[in-house]
Amino acid sequence: MIDYGDGIREIAKKALEEKTVDLIIGLKRGSIPMMTEPVLIRDAEKTNQLYWDSFCFINLANYLPKRGGKIGIIAKGCDSRNIAVHIVENQIKREQLYIIGVPCEGMVDRGKIRSLLGAEELREVTEADGDIIVKGEGSEYTLKKGDHLQDNCIRCMHRNPVIYDALAGDLVEERNEPDPYDDVKAIEAMGSEERWEIFSNLIRDCTRCYACRDACPLCYCPTCFVDESDPQWVGKTIDPTDTMTFHILRAYHCAGRCTDCGACEQACPVDIKVRSFTRKLNKDVLDLYECEAGLSIEERPPLDTYRPDDYEAFIR
Repeated sequence: MIDYGDGIREIAKKALEEKTVDLIIGLKRGSIPMMTEPVLIRDAEKTNQLYWDSFCFINLANYLPKRGGKIGIIAKGCDSRNIAVHIVENQIKREQLYIIGVPCEGMVDRGKIRSLLGAEELREVTEADGDIIVKGEGSEYTLKKGDHLQDNCIRCMHRNPVIYDALAGDLVEERNEPDPYDDVKAIEAMGSEERWEIFSNLIRDCTRCYACRDACPLCYCPTCFVDESDPQWVGKTIDPTDTMTFHILRAYHCAGRCTDCGACEQACPVDIKVRSFTRKLNKDVLDLYECEAGLSIEERPPLDTYRPDDYEAFIR
């Protein structure tokens, strides 16, 4: 990971000193390895808390809806796309924001790192020249960062912020491969029973903790459909039908809006690949409407607009 920390701190401090913003929403180093924590800073002298590394997976756009004042926020590519979605959906105004863009070459998957150590306690994780150095109680590994990225980062085609007011570093080269939807196409090629079995097995360990929903920057509804009691849309149990209903309805709520930031999967305590639901819908929206979420603050999402010349051949 290119060291963006100094750039972030310098830009944030200047923005607060010059009263460009009232606060900065950023990340600080966590209390355990591979973790960072959201932080809100209003004092320019405290911007030295701001931090950046390859484990800054938290999508800070989650902290924007309905917030007042002038806000500085640190955003990598997928975060900036979620900010764009919030602007389009009237959750925040563009003129309120001062976006500090961070070009991104991918976040490291904590689960993949932990799996190497097994039951051994993790003591320290550092980065150097594209390597991740992992130290346990009695072992040490030097790993290539590119081999241990989050799954969404492996397929990310928008690594640079799409909107920003300042950049913490030089833009990185965008990619055209691998095919971002090769895994979805493999499932689409299966029969209906096989597909249903895959998704049924996928959610088998779900405890309905709603961590995926709470981490998602798109889930800002004052009352979620799973919490409604009059009428009750879905049961509260971990019965497979109730659980599947939750995941399918949440995915449809995100259709045409999801940036595949991976926040849902990183939050899941039982490592469910919940992006399998939303990625199918992302692909459908791209195929049918030639649209990807968050690339523009001028256009409405395809599923909340209508034009007489809309393509309709897929409607049955």
